[in-house]
Formats: sequence, C-alpha cells, structure tokens
Amino acid sequence: MRASTPRTRPRIALAALATLASAALVTVPAPTAQADPAATTHLTGTLSDGAAWIADVPARWNGTLLLFSHGFGPTVAKDAPSDAVRTELLGEGYAMAGSSYDPHGSMWALNSAERDQFATLDAVTAKIGTPGRTLAVGQSMGGLVNAQIARDGTGRVDGALGLCGLVAGGTDLDNYQLDAEYTIARLLLPGQDVGLVRFGSADDAAATAEKLTHAVTAAQATPQGRARIALAAAFLNLPAWAPGKDRPAPTDWAGQEEQQYAWFAQGILSFVEGGRYAVEQSAGGNNSWNRGVDYARLLAGSVHAPQVRALYRTAGLDLGADLTSLTRGASVRADPAAVRTAQRTSSAGQRLGVPLLDVHTIADNLVPVEQERQFGDRVRGAGDGALLRQSYVERQGHCAFTTAETVAALHALEHRVTTGRWDDATTPAALQRSATALGLDGAAYVPYRPARLTVGRDRSTHPTHP
Repeated sequence: MRASTPRTRPRIALAALATLASAALVTVPAPTAQADPAATTHLTGTLSDGAAWIADVPARWNGTLLLFSHGFGPTVAKDAPSDAVRTELLGEGYAMAGSSYDPHGSMWALNSAERDQFATLDAVTAKIGTPGRTLAVGQSMGGLVNAQIARDGTGRVDGALGLCGLVAGGTDLDNYQLDAEYTIARLLLPGQDVGLVRFGSADDAAATAEKLTHAVTAAQATPQGRARIALAAAFLNLPAWAPGKDRPAPTDWAGQEEQQYAWFAQGILSFVEGGRYAVEQSAGGNNSWNRGVDYARLLAGSVHAPQVRALYRTAGLDLGADLTSLTRGASVRADPAAVRTAQRTSSAGQRLGVPLLDVHTIADNLVPVEQERQFGDRVRGAGDGALLRQSYVERQGHCAFTTAETVAALHALEHRVTTGRWDDATTPAALQRSATALGLDGAAYVPYRPARLTVGRDRSTHPTHP
C-alpha cells in the first residue's frame, strides 16, 4: 500500500488505465531462487469490467496457484507483494496470479476486487488447468479483499494468507481516522473551518491534509501542543515507535510522542485524507461519523491513555476540558446509504470458509495492528476461531516484512491445508525457525497480543439508529 500524494493520484490512475493490455500469452525468462533460473510463462488478460489480470507460471510448477490481492493504490495488476517474494516463490515452483480490480472507479476498489479476483482465477485456470491447490494472499487493502475471499472462497481456494491486512474494514478505518482529524482541527485550529469529510475532489482532500499537518508541525514546539498531538495519535491508533529509532521505554511518554510525531512529519495525513476521498468515491458518500461519541470514554479504552494523561499533566492542561469540548462539538453525521455500501463491500464480516493466517508488524502506521484484535474478536465471536491464526513481526512500518517472513508464513498455511491442523506451525518460534532456515533476509517473529482498536462506535451512535 504505497502512498502517493492526493494531487497526483488521478494522473497515476489514468496512467495505470492506459497500460492495461488485451489478452496475450508470452514466455519470458524470470530469475528464481535456484542457481539455474527456469523459464516462466507470463500470462495477461482483461476481464469483462476492464480489469487487467496477470499470471506467472514457472516451468517446474509445483501445482499450487497463489491468488494475490494488491493494496490501495493505482489499479494495476500485481501477482506478488514484492519482486523479491515473486523471485523466491517462482524458484520454489509456485504459480502466481492477480488482477488490477476495476480501473474505471475509485482506487478504493472494493466494489469490484473480490469479484475480479475470482474472475481472474477462472481466467488463469482456463489457460493452465486446475491447480492442485489454490491459496489466496492479500496485502494491506488487499488483506481485506483476502479476508473476504477466505469468507466466501470455499471450493475456490484452500486457504488464505493475509499480510498487514486492513481487516477491521473501511468504516472502522474512517471512523478512528475521523477522531484524530477532528481532534487536530478542534484543538489545534480552534475556530477555523476545516473540511473533514465529503471531499469534492482529491485537491480538497490534499488541502485538508496540508492544513492539519501544518497544525501538528506548529504544535510540536510546545508542551501543550505535544500533549494534544498525543491525544490525536491515541485516537488514530498510531504506534509510538517510528522507523530508524530505538523503541521507547514503556513509560518514556515524551519519547513516545516524539516518535508518533515522526509519523505525522512523514506525511501520514496526506495518505489518510487521500484515502478518505477514495473511500467516499467508492461508498457514494461519507461512511464515518462522530455525533454521539463520548471522547472521554474513547480515550479510556486506548492503550495510549496513560501517555496522554502524563503529557497533559506535564503541560499543565486540563484533559477533561479538552475531552468535553470534543464530545460537545462532535457533529459529523454519516450518509446512511454510504454506511450500508461500505458494510457490504468494505468489510470482511465475521465468518471464515477456509483457514486464514494473518501476519502483521507490531508498529504499523497505516493499518494499526489493533485491527487484528478487532477482526479476531469478530471471527471468534462467530464461532470460526479454529480457522484463524494471527502472527506478529517486531518491526516498524506498514507491510515491512522480509521475504523470509512472508515465505515462512505461506509454508505454515500450507501445513494447515495439507494436514487439516495448525499444530504449532504458526507459533512465533516455529515461524522464526522456518524463516531463518531459508537463508534469505532475516526474520523477527515474536509473541504479541494487540491492544483493542480505539474506535468507540456502537449501536447507539450508528447513523441508522433511531
């Protein structure tokens, strides 16, 4: 899920559309993990909605097809999370396929993604034959698509591997992002009119991102500003560990805020606002709301609450007064039809039809690891917990996995599909051993349990509640 700026996204999408190819079949040499690279057959085609698909099939195919769902960004077909992963897996004999999703609409392509992935599976198998095994793999927004495929794919796929997946769904995402944006606007830009939802264009989204980012940059200069940045970061579920830095101590409140600010300084709000515009395009309106949200209660449920309280004390600020102000001013209403559309298209629901292994970094700035807790609770609540395993990598960043970590996770999923049992294949120790044994680029699997997602919406605040 690579970020582009909102101002450039429409041009990027058009460029991606211009590169879509008609059905073709070519054979090209591709490097593999072996010393003697094997020839790989590269397939391309176009689906009925204009989506492009691609596939790569090694000469020594092992009979397993990987159906890859790519993340948020230009609607260009991909069949692997990275070139390095593609090279390794082709070398191990896997075939890979994936689609662009419908290129004619929003980059939040959830209206078509699952359908296009299944259609890609049909198109590819028509050319190469029925695989002995099909495994779905998805990354970031594609991790949400992948969870939908794991829900609906019985008889089509045998198992699924999610990487840094946005598994809590689009409405939870937009709601907790709204809380952070609203906190910055109300507390750091008091009295200013800052549009937070219902963007008319990508430029409108970019303007809001710029205004909010400038407010955060200015606020970082004072203790009061830093306390309020920490409050917004808590609502954003933003990790307190940034790339290139040592992990702060559990009670190093100032150090934690400094690293949360580093995420803001890197432009996270540009990505958030551009993403909101794309979700609104896809859903047909605003699917987030804060009317009825109690911000004191919301903060109380955050793992970052002790940090926020400590920084407010240091700054001499009244936290209760700020939270009361946020609660009283919360007036954003959702468009009920957009909420219904997002629930239908941009949620994985609760059920699973095939085994799913999710892997997440513990300090993910764009798709917080807490999303795994939200999703896992839903799956277990629906009685499908035996089909789900969730594993964690001790690293900062979104989808920042090594090739070894990804391949080891795929092998663990295969163990479950082959034996019908997870056994201990997905324990941190087993995944670490498996990844290290590949002799590639290292691994950092660790025991971990995410905190609860700070989102604070229930039936009483739902836009369709009477």
